[in-house]
Amino acid sequence: MHAALKKLVQTAEKPTRNIIGLMSGTSLDGLDIAFCEIKSFGKQTQVVLKHFETVPYDDPFKNAVREVFSKKNIDLERLCLLHPWIGEKHAEMVLYCLKKWQIPSDAVDLIASHGQTVYHAPKRLHQQIDFPNATLQIGDGDHLAVKTGITTLSDFRQKHLAAGGEGAPLAAYGDYLIFSDPNVSRILINIGGIANFTFLPKNASFQDVFCTDTGPGNTLMDAYVQKHVPNLSCDKDAAIAATGKINPLLLQALKKNPFFRQNFPKTIGPELFNLAYLEKAQAQSGTSKLPIADVLATLNRFSAETLAEAISQSMNDTNFEMYVSGGGIYNPLLLKHLQDIFAKRNLQTTAALGIHPDAKEAVLFAVLANECICNPGNEVKRGHTPDIRMGKISFPT
Repeated sequence: MHAALKKLVQTAEKPTRNIIGLMSGTSLDGLDIAFCEIKSFGKQTQVVLKHFETVPYDDPFKNAVREVFSKKNIDLERLCLLHPWIGEKHAEMVLYCLKKWQIPSDAVDLIASHGQTVYHAPKRLHQQIDFPNATLQIGDGDHLAVKTGITTLSDFRQKHLAAGGEGAPLAAYGDYLIFSDPNVSRILINIGGIANFTFLPKNASFQDVFCTDTGPGNTLMDAYVQKHVPNLSCDKDAAIAATGKINPLLLQALKKNPFFRQNFPKTIGPELFNLAYLEKAQAQSGTSKLPIADVLATLNRFSAETLAEAISQSMNDTNFEMYVSGGGIYNPLLLKHLQDIFAKRNLQTTAALGIHPDAKEAVLFAVLANECICNPGNEVKRGHTPDIRMGKISFPT
């Protein structure tokens, strides 16, 4: 037996594993690195987040990814070059954190890497009958494994596609294993570039879990700021949006897209919700000359309303707790809109459940890697949220 394979078997049999989860979202803020101590698997999974850091991306990194991000027409050579390059850059960031945390590489059992999404193409978006749901994440796992010396699991979303899903959202799996409770129902909201939520009925089996994207989170607001406000990548603390007025005509036009009338669950990305989408809505509503602050105020309300409406439309249970994670937690106006809509509910972050809201998605992938190697599972159960083990294994040697 290959020594690395033998070591992997031994890792799976350990009572506790040290797994680093990596997450890089569409906002391109940086790489979230979560060092997790994980015991057992399945419903017995116990996670302790030992260390966490977001290593910021510099402008050359952001610009390189933006050359191929969410675009139909790109330089194919550039995409080919970025795949290993991002893997190596992420490896350097992992090694930086391990040195900072004074943790030797051989103390880490696995790395779980989400990679960098560059295109998300569910069939509902591409509408090509002969082709399936598709999504593409780059940042090669072999380069991560070789450069760090740590066995790496990556490319999690492809198994989800192969088993009948849309490759997203994967939050359902980690949310179920970490946050489900026998006595209380919970909704876990994640507001990244795209917003999604997971509903965890009390004492649920995995087949009872419901998870869906709802529409834009931060992506439209960020893209608009980057185009119209010099030297800003986002509307920090909603400082600009808070001075604007919500325009009802633009808001109505933004909500007219067929995506919002499609059945749940569903997924989407910046491939739909981009500046062209906004410009079309402005043209249709005669609001192309709105002040920047008014556009941002309206986009902020758009994200909040479509998220809240998706929750209301897809829920029968009205007795649940609500927890929020993702970059949207730092947008006070967005949270105020949600709190106003859900006036009788206490909106908390996942910190109240023991996981820092910034780290949640990176922790999720550490949990998925743990499931991949430890949970014997059964036959693949297909569907929009298939019951599967995900991740491709890359050995360092």
